[in-house]
Amino acid sequence: MQQNTMIARNLFRSFTSSSSLNPVTKIKNYFSVDRNLGPFSFFCSSATAVPSPTSTPSSSASSDSVPKDSLFTRLVRVRKPKDSVPQVLQKWVDEGREVDLDNVRIIIKYFRSYKRYSYALPVSEWINSIQHSKLKPADAAVHLDLIAKVHGLEQAEKYFESLPDNLRVIQTYGALLNCYVKFKSLRKAEEIMQKMRQLGYNKMLSYSAMLTLYVQTRKLEKLDSLVQEMDGKGIPFDNFSYNIWLNACVVGSDIVGMEKLLMRMEADSVIVMQWNSYAIAANGYLKAGDFKKAEVVLKKSERLIEQAKATAGQAYEFLLTLYATMGRKDEVLRLWNLYKKPRKIYNRSYFCVISCLLKLDDLDGADKMLDEWLANKEYFDIRIPDLLVTAFCKKGHIERAESIISRLVDSGNEPTASTWSRMAQGYYKTNQMENTVEMTKKSIAAGVAGWEPDLPVLASCLRYLKKKGDIDGAEEMLRLLKRCEFSAEFKDVISRYIRKGDPAFQELYQAEEESETSEQDIFGDTELNFEHTS
Repeated sequence: MQQNTMIARNLFRSFTSSSSLNPVTKIKNYFSVDRNLGPFSFFCSSATAVPSPTSTPSSSASSDSVPKDSLFTRLVRVRKPKDSVPQVLQKWVDEGREVDLDNVRIIIKYFRSYKRYSYALPVSEWINSIQHSKLKPADAAVHLDLIAKVHGLEQAEKYFESLPDNLRVIQTYGALLNCYVKFKSLRKAEEIMQKMRQLGYNKMLSYSAMLTLYVQTRKLEKLDSLVQEMDGKGIPFDNFSYNIWLNACVVGSDIVGMEKLLMRMEADSVIVMQWNSYAIAANGYLKAGDFKKAEVVLKKSERLIEQAKATAGQAYEFLLTLYATMGRKDEVLRLWNLYKKPRKIYNRSYFCVISCLLKLDDLDGADKMLDEWLANKEYFDIRIPDLLVTAFCKKGHIERAESIISRLVDSGNEPTASTWSRMAQGYYKTNQMENTVEMTKKSIAAGVAGWEPDLPVLASCLRYLKKKGDIDGAEEMLRLLKRCEFSAEFKDVISRYIRKGDPAFQELYQAEEESETSEQDIFGDTELNFEHTS
């Protein structure tokens, strides 16, 4: 929540700083590009991405210029979107405040850019209910996409069928096609694509979506047929569609075809070569074991990175990963130092370079990089030290993993359930069962929704406690488990494990709850981007 508040504060500083642009223009510029691209967007997007949460806009404006109360600030503070978002919106109206549809669209776009779809959908639903006559096809396309992401494909289809004719146009057809691609529903995607052909919606975006689906589902013969159709109809390829095709060659291990396509792209007068095309080719060569050719195209890719500007970080990170795959520690460090010089480095990049060093088995280098991150970080991200905790535990270097925990605590940062769980696994592998039990209890006590303990380690702890006769310790662990918000699937697994899979679980459960048999008793009461197309 603190990070979201910081994002909002910095965002509004940029809107209220001294500039000739008015605040509405500034916010529109800030959200000028939608990150909700289709599959392979990392390779295929040439657009400028919306900044990540660790890459917020800056301004010299003082915090006094930040608006203290606005619809945006109220919505970003919401904790339970399904119930609270409609209340915030209605209260805004009840206070006699104006709801500008363009500004609300920007708020929806903001939530989508950070994948906070459960926040964006109630806003979109509210607008649909009170401003239905003013909706544009792009609004309906966004709403359909959000329904699919939050409620699934069937509900998205029902929404599409409910649309009036004036909203059932290329934008909404394209949004539905994208949903089918996301869910890999090949038959339905081909049917809607055929309908779009009949309606004359022969747009490059719809063909790119189908190319993506054919790559995902390994239907490469259908991809070849679609490419021929595009050529026959004179539908031009852009960088996005070329890169999907290029990636299909990599997936099919067609290195000759990949090289011919790369030459075609370089000869195409309307195509400006970008770093990601050569990076895809490098990945293809690596898969084929041709490291020499991979290095040649990696150098070509590197020379084009700075042209990418806002996506340069992604480019460097991907190239770092490829060099690590080649075993080239020298190139990883060279590229990292080159990347650091002109810019501030955020958590994602440190996560990438530390992962690369660990892949190269350079634990000392990764440990030093962790210290560098701790000294320069803007926001704490437990996933970065967790990388090293995991690596040290796997190698049996428990003392070094413990030292990371100590450094975190000394710097005022608390380990999470995930960290304690990793330590438990490390102790378990080295047969230090007392420490395994202690770390497992800590992980369960620190657990949050979405996290689940390691089941074999949990079972080993209960077996150990039973063997030593520590029934009180086992019962304490079961009580901790009851308080956790595990998924229904995990609850089912652990319940079956308790009843059938492990005698230790069975006996301890009976000692804890002799007269109860319901699974609920173990865990408490449970209740189980076509929008801008014209």
